Amino acid sequence: MSLDTNTVRRIANLARIKIEDEKLSPLADELNQIIGWIEQLSEVDTDGVAPMTSVTKIDMPSREDVISDGGCEDKVLANAPSGEPPYFAVPKVVD
Repeated sequence: MSLDTNTVRRIANLARIKIEDEKLSPLADELNQIIGWIEQLSEVDTDGVAPMTSVTKIDMPSREDVISDGGCEDKVLANAPSGEPPYFAVPKVVD
């Protein structure tokens, strides 16, 4: 697949990106190199390779799934512009 300047102009228009005409040709060359690299990757045989999220084996740390109140009511209410514990007062938004 090869992109010409008209295709790059159309892609830029669809993406709502303003690109000057003199920059279209270099951008088309760069996008063609990227597409060529992707096509080269598609030729790699990946049969038998398990999908992975990282190149190293990482076990995600997990915590016990318990419900708590957080234990930091004073810290949260300290950010309130006004209010009376344990309530967080907010301005009226509906008449």
